[in-house]
Amino acid sequence: MYRNNPHPVHLKDYRPPEFLIETVDLCFELDADRTRVEARLALRRNPAATRGDGDLRLDGEQLELESVAIDDQLLTPAEYRVESESLIIHRVPDRFTLTTRVTISPSQNTALEGLYQSGDMLCTQCEAEGFRRITYFLDRPDVMARFTTTLIADTERYPVLLANGNPAEQRTLDDGRQLARWVDPFPKPCYLFALIAGDLRAVEDRFTTASGREVALRIYVEPHNLDKCDHAMRSLKQSMRWDEARYGREYDLDIFMIVAVSHFNMGAMENKGLNVFNDKYVLARPDTATDQDFQGIEGVIAHEYFHNWTGNRITCRDWFQLSLKEGFTVYRDQEFSADMGSRGVKRIADVRLLRAHQFAEDASPMAHPVRPESYIEINNFYTVTVYEKGAELVRMQAALLGPERFRRATDLYFERHDGQAVTTDDFVRCMEDASGCDLGQFRRWYSQAGTPVLEIEGHHDAESATYRLRVRQHTPSTPGQPEKAPLHLPLALALLDAEGRELALRLDGEDEAAPAGTRVLELREAEQCFTFVDVPEPPVPSLLRGFSAPVRLRFDYSDVELMFLMAHDGDGFNRWDAAQTLMQRLLLRLVEDPAAVIPESFFAAFAQALDDRAGDPALLAEVLTLPAESYLGDQLAVVDVDGIHRARCTLERAIGARLRDQLLAVHAAHDDAGPYRLTPEAIGARALKNRALGYLLAAGDAEGLARCIAQFEAARNMTDCISALRLLVDHGGEAGLEALSSFHTRWSGEPLVLDKWFSVQATSPRPDTLARVERLMRDPDFSLRNPNRVRSLIGAFCNANPVRFHAADGSGYRFLADRVLELDPLNPQVAARLMRALVRWRRFDAARQALMRAEIERVLAAEALSRDVYEVAAKALEE
Repeated sequence: MYRNNPHPVHLKDYRPPEFLIETVDLCFELDADRTRVEARLALRRNPAATRGDGDLRLDGEQLELESVAIDDQLLTPAEYRVESESLIIHRVPDRFTLTTRVTISPSQNTALEGLYQSGDMLCTQCEAEGFRRITYFLDRPDVMARFTTTLIADTERYPVLLANGNPAEQRTLDDGRQLARWVDPFPKPCYLFALIAGDLRAVEDRFTTASGREVALRIYVEPHNLDKCDHAMRSLKQSMRWDEARYGREYDLDIFMIVAVSHFNMGAMENKGLNVFNDKYVLARPDTATDQDFQGIEGVIAHEYFHNWTGNRITCRDWFQLSLKEGFTVYRDQEFSADMGSRGVKRIADVRLLRAHQFAEDASPMAHPVRPESYIEINNFYTVTVYEKGAELVRMQAALLGPERFRRATDLYFERHDGQAVTTDDFVRCMEDASGCDLGQFRRWYSQAGTPVLEIEGHHDAESATYRLRVRQHTPSTPGQPEKAPLHLPLALALLDAEGRELALRLDGEDEAAPAGTRVLELREAEQCFTFVDVPEPPVPSLLRGFSAPVRLRFDYSDVELMFLMAHDGDGFNRWDAAQTLMQRLLLRLVEDPAAVIPESFFAAFAQALDDRAGDPALLAEVLTLPAESYLGDQLAVVDVDGIHRARCTLERAIGARLRDQLLAVHAAHDDAGPYRLTPEAIGARALKNRALGYLLAAGDAEGLARCIAQFEAARNMTDCISALRLLVDHGGEAGLEALSSFHTRWSGEPLVLDKWFSVQATSPRPDTLARVERLMRDPDFSLRNPNRVRSLIGAFCNANPVRFHAADGSGYRFLADRVLELDPLNPQVAARLMRALVRWRRFDAARQALMRAEIERVLAAEALSRDVYEVAAKALEE
């Protein structure tokens, strides 16, 4: 049993804070081993709160308290009480200034929350509750204050001193140390506080806002990384201009700064004016970063910048409202990336992530609403449900309102709630007030967990020339929510004639037909029928276009209809989805019967797609990609780990052998030896070329292997290099081992590139992969204290290599449990995220269930388990 008996926090128990903080003056005397923090807080009692016992309760963890004073009068120990997670000051006045002095040790902070050491620099991460590891405070998002931050440090060791806001002062002190003062004029919660101290260099630029203000832009990195910041700076400037054009939002400070750090639990953090980034999402050159890396940097730079308004100027009232800022901002960064690249391919990538991870979360013991009702550790709720499903909720509201009304609604949101900490209900109310739409039923999306299922039937009546769609919706039960109510959602569709043309649609009872193209229907009931008139021939419906709602669609398409949609659907997402459904059906037949014959029609459809030279190569690469093994497992009542892997390998080999000549031709046609270009067309060409090469190697093709070796040796960009390395490791035998050695020799000085080297080996389906992973943990380049390295090796093996992680002997499960127990005392956040690989144990066969449950129970039995890991493990075993 867990010894600390953690108590959950409930949304229903929310109360306004008893005190508010108007201003915060912080002074740091920085040192890696012993930092002194003085905090002067101007507090007043909150008139909106119920009056308590007169005491002030502040949050604080792992702080060494030196002194406490009220209005500059030192308090005696009898006037306050220090507990493990709080400071309680007795009988305080209604308005006063509190001064505390504490010391902390950044170098000993392996959890990477609060102030910690990354390499030779000091940096902070305060979201969600890290500020309480810096000083005593009201550590909750609805307490917003204006911060002034003074940093004092050794000039030689920490020549660069940064904090939130605008620079106000910098000078050398009499003792040779330097002082820097930063003033943030905008009130913010403490989770947005940041400081950086280190020997850094800056790439600088400027941006002129729409109103003519000049903003200084700086990206700070370690000196040897200065040549990897150009793409990040371009992405930042594009984000700033896009936000002005799309949402009318200008940047509001005199300077915007990004700092890249190598030890970071997440992707990046939107601290006001001083964004702190995992260096993975800043540093890129064509020879060190893949196309996916470049796109990831663009998206994350945009995401954190967009938070300036959707998260900073307007923040969440409590952590249950996390999706207020994250869901809206993910939607914004998705739309930005779609505008910067291929909109159809971006939508496919977003939905693939949603289906693979969020749908799986909805079908697990970790299922929770976008606005959760309770939590034990808030760090566990930075989930795909809060982020990605939260973005889908915003996307549906945008679809229901239409572009003009949605823009009016967001303008109202920014105007009405600037400087406030608010809720998802406040956001939806702005959508209603600006548009006149009734979204009362839509609010269920925020409080109801689970993935809805749409079952649709179509019937054509030749005599009346009508086409009828019957739509039923239901949401499966989830933990704590056995019964579900109908949801309000948009269903985007088109009807295609025999030539693939989109019909003009008129519903029975309407006077005029809507123009040919996509039509959005609103679903509200458990069952609804829609009858389209003037449809003389049976159409092929293109349903859920653009994935207009986060649901599972059930429609009895024939294989012929799916091939028709794959060839003719004008909606890029639905073209891809038809191909995925077709391949999924075939793969599941091969799981059930390994001797099943692959139909000629499948090869014909695949060949036709390969011959589409006029189409978007990026979309074509997606269309020709087989469904992932984990996603296939989600389609079965009991996951057949080995059968799925065998079926997928069988189909890959068959495609590679049967379509060899075409695949070789596609690879040759897109083998561009010219300068690296980061355009949608060039990215798509590389994706398509490497997809073709993958099928050739799966078939054991000798010429394909020779081309792969040549591509690895001659690659002028990391996309082609790492694609070839992965294929050689998986299929190339000795050539793979030689390539691994060569790659490591070349890139041993680039940590982010070495992360790829680790991941390639961890995700290989080779039978000896776990043994190799265990050896790599002893490699001098591996460290459990570096989250990127942990994710690249341990996380990659457990989350992206199902056939080896789910080995029948349970060795993968034992390996994971050992790593969770090893990591938990060092970094509970990372340990808890790894633990999630075991939570869906009930989806597997009885033998694997027993092995997985035993490891979960072993973790739960450990002494002094963190709240982070306890919550995940305990929920996994809940009935």
